[in-house]
Amino acid sequence: MILKGSDWIIIFGFFLLSLLIGLIASRKSGKSYAEFFLSGRSMPWWLLGVSMVATTFSCDTPNLVTDLVRQRGVAGNWAWWAFLLTGMLTVFIYAKLWRRSGILTDLEFYEIRYSGRMAAFVRGFRALYLGVLFNILIMALVSLAMIKIGAVMLGWSPVKTLVIIMSLTALYSTLGGFRGVLLTDFFQFAIAMAGSIGAAIYVLHLPEVGGLAGMIRHPAVVPKLNLLPAFNDRDALITLLILPLAVQWWSVWYPGSEPGGGGYIAQRMLAARSEHGAVKATLLFNIMHYALRPWPWILVALASLIVFPDIASLQARFPGTDPQFVKHDFAYPAMLSFLPNGFLGLVVAALIAAYMSTISTHLNWGSSYIVHDFYKRFLHPEASERRLVFLGRISTILLTAAALLFALLLSNALQAFNIVLQIGAGTGLIFILRWFWWRINAYSEITAMIVSFIVALYFQFIHPLTGLPEMSTALQLITGVAVTTIAWLGVTYLTPQVDKRTLREFYRLVSPGGPGWKKVIRDAAAENDPIEPADPSGWSVPAGILAMILGCVFIYGILFATGNWIYANYIIAAILTVVSFISGYLLFRFAWKRIH
Repeated sequence: MILKGSDWIIIFGFFLLSLLIGLIASRKSGKSYAEFFLSGRSMPWWLLGVSMVATTFSCDTPNLVTDLVRQRGVAGNWAWWAFLLTGMLTVFIYAKLWRRSGILTDLEFYEIRYSGRMAAFVRGFRALYLGVLFNILIMALVSLAMIKIGAVMLGWSPVKTLVIIMSLTALYSTLGGFRGVLLTDFFQFAIAMAGSIGAAIYVLHLPEVGGLAGMIRHPAVVPKLNLLPAFNDRDALITLLILPLAVQWWSVWYPGSEPGGGGYIAQRMLAARSEHGAVKATLLFNIMHYALRPWPWILVALASLIVFPDIASLQARFPGTDPQFVKHDFAYPAMLSFLPNGFLGLVVAALIAAYMSTISTHLNWGSSYIVHDFYKRFLHPEASERRLVFLGRISTILLTAAALLFALLLSNALQAFNIVLQIGAGTGLIFILRWFWWRINAYSEITAMIVSFIVALYFQFIHPLTGLPEMSTALQLITGVAVTTIAWLGVTYLTPQVDKRTLREFYRLVSPGGPGWKKVIRDAAAENDPIEPADPSGWSVPAGILAMILGCVFIYGILFATGNWIYANYIIAAILTVVSFISGYLLFRFAWKRIH
């Protein structure tokens, strides 16, 4: 592939504009570390929503979708489509609770919900575990895709690709802070979507593909088109549909899809102007993430089955690329190699934009943990605002370097995705229940983290050496969830309860409501310390669950109606469109009012 002058002009223009936004945002970002990490809690909901979706739209996302489609068919996307249930739960139940808490990072939650030294320990431990170790793993996974894109579309080595693009990302993230991240996310998302849609249209018109009609009739593509796994294939049905919908969505911690919200999604909810703004931002994110984005990537993945039917054909087309990186996910950038000059530059810029929006968020988010939840909390509580901002910028640079080095050790997007899921298996239920069940304590959380991590290490590195029968990814996930859940539940009942005063103050601040807090309210009344919640409207969770169901039907309806319109299944497409419209009407006409 040869990029010409017009391509490079577009790419360098994109780089310069990203830096310019960072420079403009730097005027405010350096005023305080609250401004550097949350932009003064003054951000509009639509900008926060777009930033959420831009962050989850990285250059590795189309690669992962391509990997899933080529190996498991379109139905393989249920591995991440199932997380819509988590997203809707966050929208209608947890978004307002996070914003109501008034904290700076989601890790600060531990010391308003739990008590004693263990609460502080969990906060500090997770600051390093998530902000450093886990964050580096996620950035490395994203960078793996950038390596493959750089090899195909730029002809660059892995080191050259990451050094140039990550350095630029770190520079504008360091300058602009969270405000700069949000503004560049908006600009980068527009470019990324334009590039992915344009690329899908062009690829479909390649002579080898034969247009949309020709593609969906091709023998290599037809077996991959089903939106649901075949019901007569028991293993596929369990692995691709039942397990994600029955277990994975509520039990697994995954960045951007945390049960109960958390991470950079919580960071954006906390930056909203109000509770209502946090809810609307998170809803916009889920609509765009699941209903509007997937099909351009899926179409390119399906077309790749015709042009590159196997890995050998990919290796033959790109003989100069290290075979370590030529897996099924390599097919997405390989298909983009057919694009014409000029448009090619736009698509390369779009993929770089997708990469940079994700990396910049993870850098700022991870840095907030290091500075606010570890350094300021434990090492230097009296540190000046200027020093904290400086450390935020230094930690951003160090995280960049660590992620770059680790990325060079990975080889496959789906491999890394499964590792991340396994590490988080079994922890999700805690993040859902800790708001609504007073008995959960800091020991519960630290147990879940440690046990899930040990189980993941066992399956990845120890089990293959034991000589025991190989376990499927699905069975590993179920085992991890079961072992971790039993462990943290047992520890919950064997360890001391959270201090009464802490529980009462948390309830007064957040007003979670529900039967899980009745004992706390009853004991407070008996001790002449009645609890007056911040929100006297009562428990909104039942209405929130109704809204969650309607929201899922609404978004899944759009997703699958779009697919059936593409497949020319017009009757099914029309029915799904009507179902989506009705559920959306009921959601916004009735359920929306009951939760506000």
